[in-house]
Amino acid sequence: MGAGFYDKKVSSTHQLPYPSILRGLGVPFFPLLPHNSLMTIIQNILKDHYEELIYILHPRPAVVDNVEKMIHCGDPAFGGTMFGCPHCGKLKFVPFRCHSRFCPTCGNLYSMCRTTSMAFKLINVPHRHCVFTIDSHLREFFLKDRSLLDCLFHSVNKVVSRMFFKQNQAMNFVPGFIMVLHTFGRDLKWNPHIHCLISEGGYSDNGVWRNIRHFSYSFLRNAFRTVLLDEMETKLGPSFKQVKARCYREHKEGFYVYAKPKKCNPETAIKYIGRYLGRPVIASSRIDCYDGDFVTFHYNRHEDDAYVEETLPVMEFIQRLIQHIPEKHYKMLRYGGIYARHREIDKKLHRVISREKHSIYRSFHKWRSAILSSFGYDPLKCECGAIMLFQELYYRHKRVSLEEMYENVMSRSRGRRSSA
Repeated sequence: MGAGFYDKKVSSTHQLPYPSILRGLGVPFFPLLPHNSLMTIIQNILKDHYEELIYILHPRPAVVDNVEKMIHCGDPAFGGTMFGCPHCGKLKFVPFRCHSRFCPTCGNLYSMCRTTSMAFKLINVPHRHCVFTIDSHLREFFLKDRSLLDCLFHSVNKVVSRMFFKQNQAMNFVPGFIMVLHTFGRDLKWNPHIHCLISEGGYSDNGVWRNIRHFSYSFLRNAFRTVLLDEMETKLGPSFKQVKARCYREHKEGFYVYAKPKKCNPETAIKYIGRYLGRPVIASSRIDCYDGDFVTFHYNRHEDDAYVEETLPVMEFIQRLIQHIPEKHYKMLRYGGIYARHREIDKKLHRVISREKHSIYRSFHKWRSAILSSFGYDPLKCECGAIMLFQELYYRHKRVSLEEMYENVMSRSRGRRSSA
């Protein structure tokens, strides 16, 4: 969310044209800019070692794109929006944000919006949280060939759907489930696994809902192992057979699947989605120290919840961090079952959040509302008490005409339609 939290008077290097809408109002011009020196610690780390990242680590294009966006997130030189007070003439310049999921600031807003979208899907029934993990020897395959990550989604989808289908094959009960791919562990190492939120019940083809409280551990473990290994063998060919055979020998009861019963009513499920399923790779608050050469961060170990503090050379920290940046347009979150379809009969289901309230929930994520709810103040309220109004857009310190932008977009749209 772009916001001018800290303001200062414009320096000679940040002069902006006088907003035309304020000319003739008889009010003084007090241009204000956000204090851009307060970068996040992750931004500082990447900015300080950007050239080393490019020439030593040789990152993927998606990594370069996200890192560059994040470094310049909130930089006034890349443009923004000017707001002005109609009463006293003071101005506030709000810089554009990068909108990268990798950015701690923009990633949080992305998670909030994604959480809201997921909450709109939820049926008003209890849900179960399941975690589908893989053998440690398989992780390297997914790191070298990221297209294999689709196998994880396909396998979970097949296994969950099959488990409910076995309850009554004639009725064909279909659950609703949300799958989220995490490629990171708490120590930031590569550890791809799927978090899945599954409704404790299914909907039949003739509109009958059946509650299902028992999830078969043995079936989930064995079925997930079998389906995933078969999917990977199809992708990788005969060379994968030895690895597949070893996985069967070492995991005779299947891959570990966490699916213990846990009270998760709809309200709790919504909070859970936002707190866990939508979280970034690492929060800035977990980084304790950065001295230019080393980075110290902490986490609670998953096995025993013990507090662990780890210090890494800065390039190793960056390597761990950027490996979790997905390819461009790759969907890390996917829906399954009744959450992935749009049938008339499904409209009879009672959702946690009714359609009439969707616009209200979405409004909370707008820049002004988000700051007001998070920090308790209105960013457009002037010191004199009046509400600041939109004045102009700027791109690289040049005024941008909204009419011109609209015409350009429409002309490109007409050009695409004519060429089609």
